Amino acid sequence: MSTPDKARPPRQSSRMSRLIFASRWLQLPLYLGLIAAQAVYAFHFWVELVHLLEAAFGSQTALQALINGIGYKAEGELNGLNETIIMLVVLALIDVVMISNLLIMVIVGGYETFVSRMYLEQHPDQPEWLSHVNASVLKVKLAMAIIGISSIHLLKTFINAANNDEKVLIWQTIIHVTFLLSAMAIAYTDKLLNETRAIEHDHQAH
Repeated sequence: MSTPDKARPPRQSSRMSRLIFASRWLQLPLYLGLIAAQAVYAFHFWVELVHLLEAAFGSQTALQALINGIGYKAEGELNGLNETIIMLVVLALIDVVMISNLLIMVIVGGYETFVSRMYLEQHPDQPEWLSHVNASVLKVKLAMAIIGISSIHLLKTFINAANNDEKVLIWQTIIHVTFLLSAMAIAYTDKLLNETRAIEHDHQAH
């Protein structure tokens, strides 16, 4: 008569198993590198914001820096900000924020999922999504974040359509649709996996 699984003593992991499991800490420098990239994005955000504020007060140097940054080509000489430039700069700032949010999801969610628990359950600032994060949830959230970033880029391209080639517009639209279809496929696959797990759980319960 076989011993039930619950009655079996826990097996001791081998040295090789412990070494392989400890190798997850090799990802730590990668997440630290992403934190450094986050700092670069924060610096870039403030540089662009300062240029926008300076241009609003009439600085031609700041205005030229903004125009070069967004790839805007005006007909004639510009004496100050116009609505299109402001909109493109604001969209660029939103783009930086969304990429920064994506970095946070990868850093925090990836570390929690693949490296080590953070034990933030009692922390008042714990993100709501972190309480139920796993590889599948993280994958769907990342796909949605990428779609948001792609949408901002596509909107910037359409607003500045006069300065972009028609092929750029077409290809950016195709790439955005591809991101949408990929996210739908990921979400559908995740749904099927969850339904399969639920069915297996019900069978085990009965």
